[in-house]
Amino acid sequence: MLFSASIRLFILNLARLLASPTQSCYVTCAWPKRCPAILRRVKLPDLLSAIGLGHDMTPPTNRFITPSLIIACGCLISMIAFGVRATGGLFVTPITETYGWGREIYGFAFAIQNLMWGIGQPLAGTFADRLGAVKVVLVGTLLYAAGLVVMAFGDTILLLNLGAGLLMGLGIAATSFSIIMPAFARMVPPEKRSWAFGMATAASSMGQLVFAPLGQAFISAFGWQIALVALAVFVALMIPLVLPFMAAKGQTSQTAAEEPSMALSAVITHAFGHTSYLLLIAGFFVCGFHLSFITVHFPPYIADLGLDKNLGSWAIGIIGLFNIIGAYASGIFGGKYSKRYGLSFIYLARAALIAVFISLPIGNVTVLLFAAILGLLWLSTIPLTIGLVTVMFGTRHMAMLYGFVFLSHQLGSFLGVWLGGRFYDQYGNYDLIWYTSIALGVVSAALHWPIRERTAPSFAMSPAQ
Repeated sequence: MLFSASIRLFILNLARLLASPTQSCYVTCAWPKRCPAILRRVKLPDLLSAIGLGHDMTPPTNRFITPSLIIACGCLISMIAFGVRATGGLFVTPITETYGWGREIYGFAFAIQNLMWGIGQPLAGTFADRLGAVKVVLVGTLLYAAGLVVMAFGDTILLLNLGAGLLMGLGIAATSFSIIMPAFARMVPPEKRSWAFGMATAASSMGQLVFAPLGQAFISAFGWQIALVALAVFVALMIPLVLPFMAAKGQTSQTAAEEPSMALSAVITHAFGHTSYLLLIAGFFVCGFHLSFITVHFPPYIADLGLDKNLGSWAIGIIGLFNIIGAYASGIFGGKYSKRYGLSFIYLARAALIAVFISLPIGNVTVLLFAAILGLLWLSTIPLTIGLVTVMFGTRHMAMLYGFVFLSHQLGSFLGVWLGGRFYDQYGNYDLIWYTSIALGVVSAALHWPIRERTAPSFAMSPAQ
């Protein structure tokens, strides 16, 4: 009873602490006799400054729902949404062996997923810009969880495509960081946005770190079907996590409120008439190609080499671990230095890393070292890419315009995951897809270099505004 009461008191004190970002609040320890004196009274402004949140955050409209709480919930949503999706490669072998399917069949289902994610992203972004993130994420959660359940018990190719492909793809589109980040951007000033994007991306990587080994543990302990159901339960946890966003509806930073307003058709027309935006869209195609091919096909690739089957899941987890560092560092980098040059470096580094990896004898150490370095480059493109969209067009239509960029990413994902399976079934190895990944990395680095890192003329604020 004492422990339970202390937990409740701690939560109430934490809510009070987060609810007053401009006041010198203090938190009283639940067990004052057992706590050091320095922990009994914590000054809120110092705490908020320490984690990067200060008086320039948008003030809350609800005294218990603050920007810092919303960012925390948003990061958890990103972690679950991306983490569960990252387990896809773990189910290749058990599902194909159970039903006697080739890997191209499984790869095509996930290619559909990536395509539906891409098509659904600008639509979900448009609804989020107009109706808020809450309704979009709630619908997406239901679709996501339903897709996992259909994938678990569907014993035909049609049901696999429906569950793992259509339902999960649309569900991920409505729950991904592409919906969460615009909500962050509207609450923080421009100089904090890249940091906030890095936080959300790093949280997604934490999900990959957590769910890759967790998914493998579920498969080993309960079988692949129960493992998918268990993952659906985790997805359902996004419902309570998105509820605090209701209190943030209508909140915008001063800069966001001053952005020019224009009709939706005009926004799309002007955006697609901006050369730098088109270059960004083309270059992001390669990111999707790399990520989806490796996420789905790297674990079975490792198993084909005769290495421990658990090594593949740990490799995916290590990618997620090191991407926490890479994504957060990318967010910090984007707030201080050129985003386009950072993106060119990342894509060129990926190409060089893959070339070195496939040229060396592959063993446990090689795989883990490759995963660690790749992790630093994994989702580090996201804060810089979405940051460029914000620089060019502001935050008013950010979710929709980033959605179009992400559609290109998912077209690349479609080809990466499908061609990986097709080339394997046709040639018995992944060599051709590795070489293609190297070439595309070089092309993407060249595409990002000439991007102009400034506001698009049609979206610049006039002095009157």
